[in-house]
Amino acid sequence: MNTNQTSPESVSQELIEWTVESQFEGERIDKWITEALEEDTSRTLVQQWVKDGHVKVNGKTVKPNYKLSSKDVIALVIPEPQGVELLAENIPLDVVYEDSDVIVINKQRGLVVHPAPGHYSGTLVNALMYHCKDLSGINGELRPGIVHRIDKDTSGLIMSAKNDKAHASLAEQLKAHTVNRKYIALVHGHIQHDQGTIDAPIGRDSHDRKMYTVTEKNSKTAVTHFVVIERFGDFSLVELKLETGRTHQIRVHMKFIGHPLVGDPMYGKSKGMLMDGQALHAAILGFEHPRTGEWMQFEAPIPPDMEHLISTIRTT
Repeated sequence: MNTNQTSPESVSQELIEWTVESQFEGERIDKWITEALEEDTSRTLVQQWVKDGHVKVNGKTVKPNYKLSSKDVIALVIPEPQGVELLAENIPLDVVYEDSDVIVINKQRGLVVHPAPGHYSGTLVNALMYHCKDLSGINGELRPGIVHRIDKDTSGLIMSAKNDKAHASLAEQLKAHTVNRKYIALVHGHIQHDQGTIDAPIGRDSHDRKMYTVTEKNSKTAVTHFVVIERFGDFSLVELKLETGRTHQIRVHMKFIGHPLVGDPMYGKSKGMLMDGQALHAAILGFEHPRTGEWMQFEAPIPPDMEHLISTIRTT
């Protein structure tokens, strides 16, 4: 499966395109799209999108029960939400820093960053709406203030913008790779090298539409630097610095070099040491303040659940 995704800054509609590979021939399009979307979007909603003409196959509208053929080109325009009102929710937040332009949150594991079509509550956005009076609107109605994201089951630092000027500045810094983002991860295996760089392009996994993999086909450049902090038994504790920010980048890269994250439900493996999500924490976040130009850097300690797991392995 090939995929191309664009998200225009000035509108909240999103275009996603796929090219169907042979192993998915004969599958219903509504089921296929539901499984292909990263977010938890319901099949009923996808069926409505198809009926309303938001889905085209080879440039033509189809019915929800359309059976796919190899090399079909699917184009989905996710429509702007109609009559959707995001509600501010009193969800506890660990605020690390806040001013009139930016807010930095130490996100708890299990908290989704932004709402998705059909699921509009219980996210970081809902919590930010309760906490903040204003958030930037560049990313549309469902993602106010969101400049970047971290996975639901990854804990740690994330920044949000309170106005469009701040958002544009932070987004440009991310694009220019000047934001300092470092993660701490517990991985399987004894990493031999003390440090290294993983320079391997990432794209959709043709065998599983929800996953990503290292591939040369329809992929994007992805670079991760790592330093081994500690080795114990058949595990390694590493610090990882992102040069690029692809979806699931650290998780995919560590699996690629044979050291998947402990507890990772998609890319990992179980050896009796389980966590509620992958052992990955966004520990350091540094950026230039969008108004003053001052360099600001923040650090969040490893959360208790991950610290407990590390301590348990050390003493085993």
